[in-house]
Amino acid sequence: MQLSLGYRHSITKKGAKKMSKNNQNKKDSSFTILKEVYGYFLSSAWKTYKMYFFVRFGKLLVSVFQPFVAIIYIPKIVEELMGSGNAQQLIRYAAAIVIIEFVLAILNGTFVNIVERYAQKFENYYKMVLSRRIVALDFALTEDKKALDQLELAKNGMSWYSGGLNGLMEELFTLISSAITLFGVTYIIVTKAPVIIIITAFLFIASFFIQAKLNMIEQEQYAKLSKVNRIFGYLGWGLVDFRFGKDIRLYQAKDMMIEKWSHFTDEMNEQWEEMANKQLPLQLLNMVVMLFRDFGTYFYIGFLAIMGRITIATTTQMITAAGTFSNTLLGMVSSYQNMVKKANYANEFVKFLDYPMAMQRGKRNVHPGPHVFEFRDLSFSYPGSDVKVLSHVNLTLQEGEHLSVVGLNGAGKTTMVKLLCRLYDPTDGEILMDGINIKEYDYEQYMSVFAPVFQDFKLFAFRVTENLLRTDDITDEQRKVAEQTLKQVGIYDKLQTFPEGMDTVLFKYFDKGGIEPSGGEQQKLAIARALIKDADVVILDEPTAALDPMAEYEIYRQFEEMVKGKTAIYISHRLSSCQFCDRIAVFSEENVKEYGTHEELVSKENGIYAEMFAAQAQYYS
Repeated sequence: MQLSLGYRHSITKKGAKKMSKNNQNKKDSSFTILKEVYGYFLSSAWKTYKMYFFVRFGKLLVSVFQPFVAIIYIPKIVEELMGSGNAQQLIRYAAAIVIIEFVLAILNGTFVNIVERYAQKFENYYKMVLSRRIVALDFALTEDKKALDQLELAKNGMSWYSGGLNGLMEELFTLISSAITLFGVTYIIVTKAPVIIIITAFLFIASFFIQAKLNMIEQEQYAKLSKVNRIFGYLGWGLVDFRFGKDIRLYQAKDMMIEKWSHFTDEMNEQWEEMANKQLPLQLLNMVVMLFRDFGTYFYIGFLAIMGRITIATTTQMITAAGTFSNTLLGMVSSYQNMVKKANYANEFVKFLDYPMAMQRGKRNVHPGPHVFEFRDLSFSYPGSDVKVLSHVNLTLQEGEHLSVVGLNGAGKTTMVKLLCRLYDPTDGEILMDGINIKEYDYEQYMSVFAPVFQDFKLFAFRVTENLLRTDDITDEQRKVAEQTLKQVGIYDKLQTFPEGMDTVLFKYFDKGGIEPSGGEQQKLAIARALIKDADVVILDEPTAALDPMAEYEIYRQFEEMVKGKTAIYISHRLSSCQFCDRIAVFSEENVKEYGTHEELVSKENGIYAEMFAAQAQYYS
């Protein structure tokens, strides 16, 4: 199977404007939504599993033939009973009905079984498509409320709201099979009792508008539910996720969590109740319309029979055909309206695949390092906030330079690194690499320049080697590099105490034999992962905060040896790394307040760095 996002990937600013305009038009055009959604899903599904459509076509033929068995053979049985009553002929007719129905039932059951298996495959496929889109999004969008709401709409829109790809195809193929059946039944009725068509069609129009209103109410409630559902899911999973177990117990947060979950459960129930209350009068009205339809149909057929215009056999045929006509016509309407409804839900998935990137993507190639980086009059506020985290920062990082960035918590140190790594773009000002704005570089190539270890780094519940090398197909050479690096960071011997050594699985999420490394051990593994990447710029953003000052100092001393010849940035509110660095940048009040060598800054009278060093000197004596 070839995994492809079809024709939907990232889009340019021009494309984003076009998409925004198109989305506005879609609100008023069901046809546009149907074309967009079915165009995407038919194309991607055909490329992924072609056989699914052949199975669907076989199921369609069975659905078309099934209603005609009774329409054709039951009148023959009645006619035979009213005529000669030949037992052998009656047995032949009855046997034909049983055999044909049996064969069609077997075929239908087989096709349904195969379709359900493909439905699961498609569900997994589109989950993968969604996952790939999520990890491809700009990091800034992972904290953007609109993007998160759209993601929730996309996930729900492809689940039980629409039934996913199979739910969409079910309505489409039902509509096609109903149209073919309707054509055949209409021909039979028109030749013998044409008024049935008029009665059914007249009342069908009323039912059509009622059903359309019911679908509109459901879609409106669905839009309201997306936010509540996201909060509900967060609380629900938080209560059962053992990662939150310690904090829930030690801070007695159980009652608060359950209370909030109960509150949002009630809110969701209120939304469902509101929808049910709005739909109930319309549902009752629809039942009345159907009652009049059945009464009119049977009255007319009875009238024709009493007047002798049709035989008893034809009467039974017309009753069966009228029921089939009515149900098929309503089925067509229902299928079309369900197509529109489900397409609206699934369209949220399509819209998320088209969600515009937050940052400009350039095409300029990144040449091999080392590189010079310059922050030029840079200011930054997080999306949705007017509070400046950094203000008019000017700073240059030379080739191969080791820079220590220090300052109190909240001074903007980590934000500076996130901007350098293009997890966010500056609000004002710019960052240059080798004299060129970093927005002009190819995004993936630019990201490969950095190997950061953030204070909130994450390791994966896979083998140690997979965490370090990001692949499960490891060569002997890669294993040797991993082994050497683990020795350098001081955790290799610890891993050798486990039966699987470097192939030991981290955590117990998926493997009961997995280990639960300590905070310090995880930090060493994260540092090893950064070193193995062999990037031009290595960044340590307080990954050793859980260690005591002397242990942290030792980690930095060893690390300094490992990154010789590379550009390195050390971020901390402690000063373990400062004596190893060429320059020190002291952040305070959203800016670089002091900049220089350790000797220059420690001797500065009333300096911020001098006061910090004096306060911490006892740890490094």
